[in-house]
Amino acid sequence: MNKITVVGLGPGDFRFLTLEALEALEKSEKLFFRTDKHPLVEDLYLRGISFESFDEFYETEETFEGVYEKIVETILNAALKTPVTYAVPGNPFAAEETVAMLQEATDAIEFIYGVSFIDAIVSSLKLDPVKGLSIVDGLTIDSVDPKGTSLIIQVYDRLTASRVKTVLMEEFPDGHEVIVIKSAGVTGEEVIDRVPLNELDHRSDFDHLTSLVVRPLGEHEGRRDWDDLIRIMRVLRSQEGCPWDREQTHESLKKNLIEEAYEVMGAIDEKDPVHLEEELGDLLLQIVFHGLIEEEMGFFDLKDVTHGISQKLIRRHPHVFGTQEADSSQEVEKIWEKIKGEERQRKFHEKMEDLSKALPATLRAAKVQKIAREAGFDWDDVRPALEKVEEELQEFKEELSSSDQEKLALELGDLLFAVVNVARLSKIDPELALDRTIEKFTRRFKFIEDASQVNSKPLEKMTLEEMDVLWNLSKKQNI
Repeated sequence: MNKITVVGLGPGDFRFLTLEALEALEKSEKLFFRTDKHPLVEDLYLRGISFESFDEFYETEETFEGVYEKIVETILNAALKTPVTYAVPGNPFAAEETVAMLQEATDAIEFIYGVSFIDAIVSSLKLDPVKGLSIVDGLTIDSVDPKGTSLIIQVYDRLTASRVKTVLMEEFPDGHEVIVIKSAGVTGEEVIDRVPLNELDHRSDFDHLTSLVVRPLGEHEGRRDWDDLIRIMRVLRSQEGCPWDREQTHESLKKNLIEEAYEVMGAIDEKDPVHLEEELGDLLLQIVFHGLIEEEMGFFDLKDVTHGISQKLIRRHPHVFGTQEADSSQEVEKIWEKIKGEERQRKFHEKMEDLSKALPATLRAAKVQKIAREAGFDWDDVRPALEKVEEELQEFKEELSSSDQEKLALELGDLLFAVVNVARLSKIDPELALDRTIEKFTRRFKFIEDASQVNSKPLEKMTLEEMDVLWNLSKKQNI
């Protein structure tokens, strides 16, 4: 294959075309332009430089990927017969997908650099990239950082501008200023406008030389994010912060963590997204709290936490991030168990011992039973488990007359463990089932108490039989 020379044409003004680039264009045996929609083209024609452009591919191909593949294929085929020069706007390494594809396809390639249109924009708007500048492709944009300046390139048309606007409005208010810059660095053609975000796609003069610049939000503008939460908590834990927050430890916060987790469960049961949003925030606060305590002690920080769980997710999903296949949740669970076993290489009783003692007893019991099932120590049907409940109930009854409270407690534990087994084999979460019953009991007891007030007879003066009548009435009313 003959050599392919990729030339950067600069942002559009002839004064930005390097002498080396001009010489390569003039001496080229076979010259291609990615597009002839470039301000430099007229000057080159006047100098007698002729070329073929690939603009027709933008009309005939359905996707940009198709356009780029067609361009690369044409260049490679031409290079089989003669040396090729391929000219692209700006710098070959700035937003030029075809250049990257050519690099992957052949080593017979050299570059003549040009001034990037990004340099022209930075100069025209007096931006300092060192202070933070994110460059985002308008064709693929899905998010922006509202805390830094963003340069959004390749805003070719009104449709692209509309998509960009939709993404920006996730982070910025409607009236946030957006700078629209066209033909940056081209003498007599450069246009710089400032428009409110909600009017961005109202204009119709977008073209291949249009870019957008979005300045960051002020310190107290916009939505708070993960980094804000951590920063706020660091302030609260500092010497200039809050004495209560500063005094908290893992031990003092343990009960808060459990309570907040249960509050989340309650919000889920209520099917109230507003309440759930609030409770998830409270739970997240507890995670950040514990992470910062460890960070202060020097053992790990929150980045270690997010890195660890990210690595675990990738490792435990080889059917997504690797080569394994899984077509059902059951197959996924088998993969997980295999991977977890390889990670820890523990005996079954060690798995049981490693379960957190802070788990609710019913949840811990169900997990122990699942581990026993892995070893084959389990029933396949719920009926034998029900018989076990009856057996344990009988043993508990026999100990009721005993004065040995310790033994009675053990028998009650056996009975509860057997009930959890029935729940597990019936595919019922015992913790949630018990929680629903508690809620039901509370509602019915409220009914009794309300009824006692209507009858002007306090609960304390009612007999058990009278309360039982009201209890049965609440059941009939499906309370």
